[in-house]
Amino acid sequence: QVELAESGGGSVQAGGSLRLSCAASGETYNQHFKRDTTYMAWFRQSPGKKREGVASITSGLRTTYADSVKGRFTASKDNAKNTIYLQMNNLKPEDTGVYYCAADPWDYGLSSQYYFWGLGTQVTVSS
Repeated sequence: QVELAESGGGSVQAGGSLRLSCAASGETYNQHFKRDTTYMAWFRQSPGKKREGVASITSGLRTTYADSVKGRFTASKDNAKNTIYLQMNNLKPEDTGVYYCAADPWDYGLSSQYYFWGLGTQVTVSS
């Protein structure tokens, strides 16, 4: 089992910033996920929309971003702490939604095929 716990959500005004964190733990993660074969990602879901991939990051720190957030969001990872981060700058009202952390032994990029998911954290951006 892999457990993912998001934190850092909140309410900000347009143009503001937030940093989300996702800590991975569990016996499966610690014993079977290799440093160079672990993939994690951030997703979000807003009312009336499907869940969309926001950013993905490999254990080698290679990142991929959705066009809607490229240049504003930055994903990073602390391999020693088994934690990924999402620095969100210049937030817009359309960024509002529940943000989820996901992990998988395979690289699914921004697709929704990740096996392990966190419970999500709310991000609200007002104008």
